[in-house]
Amino acid sequence: MNKAIVRTALFVPASRPERIPKAIAAGADRVIVDLEDAVQESLKVEARANLGQFLEENPACEILVRINAPEHAGHDLDLDLCARYPGVVGIVLPKAESAAQVLHVGRTGKPVWPIIESAQGLFALPEIAKANGVERLSFGSLDLALDLNLATGSNAAEEVLSHARYAVLLHTRVARLAPALDGVFPDIQDSEGLARVTRYARDMGFGGALCIHPSQVKSIHEVLMPGEEELVWARKVIAASVTGGGVFVVDGQMIDAPVIGRARALLQRAGESA
Repeated sequence: MNKAIVRTALFVPASRPERIPKAIAAGADRVIVDLEDAVQESLKVEARANLGQFLEENPACEILVRINAPEHAGHDLDLDLCARYPGVVGIVLPKAESAAQVLHVGRTGKPVWPIIESAQGLFALPEIAKANGVERLSFGSLDLALDLNLATGSNAAEEVLSHARYAVLLHTRVARLAPALDGVFPDIQDSEGLARVTRYARDMGFGGALCIHPSQVKSIHEVLMPGEEELVWARKVIAASVTGGGVFVVDGQMIDAPVIGRARALLQRAGESA
């Protein structure tokens, strides 16, 4: 699996090619040029042409592409385009509902990021996660809530979505994939709400989140960055582990392998080697 830390993956519509360089400059760990939901149907062909032209003119650029869903008429045309350009370093597969769909996308030779955003996708999650070519999973809470007829924002809906998130995390671990990404937070004006849901996803075990506006990138990174006290503790644990043997004590706390693993994970989130 690719162990590169991805905290944010920022969508930018292929129908607005002038925004692609701005998205790349926004500081997100990955940029996803979108041929799907962000592009109205009448602009699909133009958006694909825009993306091809951008990749021709910027051969050193590295992006991911969210292609149209498997049942869409442009799905295979999107795949053909992605396969032609080295600058496409991954393909985001929306509405993933079977391992066969993932394998079809994987024939491009590009890593696949399936989005789990339907009841069928959730049902087929064990097979999807283990399909050849999958690098990491992402979660589409908005579409899944619609598919399951949830009352958005209600406690009941959040409980169901939490179970779905758990499934994504479980199968990420079982299939030894890169850390999963939570879904987008649609209200770009609500920074407090974004921080709240990011903390929730972080504490569940997600590696980061998809985002739809450059202003969300910094907020997500800030929430995911460990606090200074956590980092001081983690550095002490790692330093002591060099000579501490199997079990030892740091600041009165018994330290063993799982605790060392947590310390390493904290330092990695902060971009420090451990």
